[in-house]
Amino acid sequence: MAFHEESIKRYAQPYKNKDDLTTIIEAIGDAKIVLLGEASHGTSEFYTVRAELSKRLIDEKGFTLIGVEGDWPSTQHINRFIKGYTDEQLNVRDVLKAFKRWPTWMWANEEIVEFVTWLKMHNEQKETKKKVGFYGIDVYSLWESLDEVITYLSKTNPNGTELEFAKKALNCFEPFNRHPETYAISSINISEACVDEVSKLVATIRTNEENYRDVKEDDLNLKINALVARNAEEYYRAMVRSDELSWNIRDEHMVEAINEIMDYHGNEAKIIIWEHNTHIGDASATDMEESGMVNVGQILRLQNRKENVFAVGFGTYTGTVIAANEWGLPYKQINVPPAQKGSWEDALHNAGAFDKLLIFNEENQRLFNKRIGHRAIGVVYNPDFESYGNYVPSKMSDRYNAFIFIDQTKALTPLGTEA
Repeated sequence: MAFHEESIKRYAQPYKNKDDLTTIIEAIGDAKIVLLGEASHGTSEFYTVRAELSKRLIDEKGFTLIGVEGDWPSTQHINRFIKGYTDEQLNVRDVLKAFKRWPTWMWANEEIVEFVTWLKMHNEQKETKKKVGFYGIDVYSLWESLDEVITYLSKTNPNGTELEFAKKALNCFEPFNRHPETYAISSINISEACVDEVSKLVATIRTNEENYRDVKEDDLNLKINALVARNAEEYYRAMVRSDELSWNIRDEHMVEAINEIMDYHGNEAKIIIWEHNTHIGDASATDMEESGMVNVGQILRLQNRKENVFAVGFGTYTGTVIAANEWGLPYKQINVPPAQKGSWEDALHNAGAFDKLLIFNEENQRLFNKRIGHRAIGVVYNPDFESYGNYVPSKMSDRYNAFIFIDQTKALTPLGTEA
């Protein structure tokens, strides 16, 4: 570990303020896909630093797309708000009330209030093609996405086969009372479950997509919601069969959504992705590979030229975080203990108890490619058991292109919208 600490001392740069992010902006170069991670879903600094990086990528490098680890229907409220696609007189906090699915604090928080406010002000100065969009790329919103599809088709094409397939799909899922777990368990005993209905829905929308062209992105909204319905059905069906399979389906969906968004906006489109480190840091550089798991960062690297994808990981040594003790329980502020001895975060702290950033390149790559533990905190977190499941063995210079370390972090500030 002393070896890593010496290497960190040699190559790390102090991170004191947003101007120090210039090093990362320069390293990103002409990349078209920038992946910004986080070591938890409840740390203020991860959100604020990603926001500062995103602002500079937008202002200095022409990025116009942001994809986040959130539901498409909920994030569309943000997208319409910042692009001026709605006539409703809403403030940003009203908009963020759309995040009703647990864990609401991931996007309904004060840090996002500031960033969304900035995005709206930025867009008000831009022509339509240069306005920044904000999109959810996750897979969970099966029923909400079907509702969106039916509402839109009922207005635009009430006699079309697309609406017929959408209604059949919704009718297939209705017996499960909008409980994904109920469908997942029940699907074990259903030969085809609701596969045909959602597959036909996606196919017919793709076939007839020219009929839905729209300057306010209703056509993209229709296509992605149908895609979510199809992939969510597969995800929930896999959930009771294999954690590894359901993980792969989810991350493959997120990549499919990213590619759809980029294709929609043309060849020059550039996208910033906000997700947990476990999604954006290349899985092939971790022990996930041995379990047959892939992730967003790995797939995007395989699909694109090396110089077009740039991943930034984040980490902390100690502090506080917003999380819950069990899935679905109310959130609370939890103390994050000092990082485990021998971990990546421990080495970063021991190399100097201050915030720092690292750029991995040909000169130093070999110094940081030994597999060591790298902290990951989810929405469910119990620090008493941290050593049993919160460290992902990782070759850091293979997993990321750069890393931002905040030695002591604080919990983000939820808006308190959670039921």
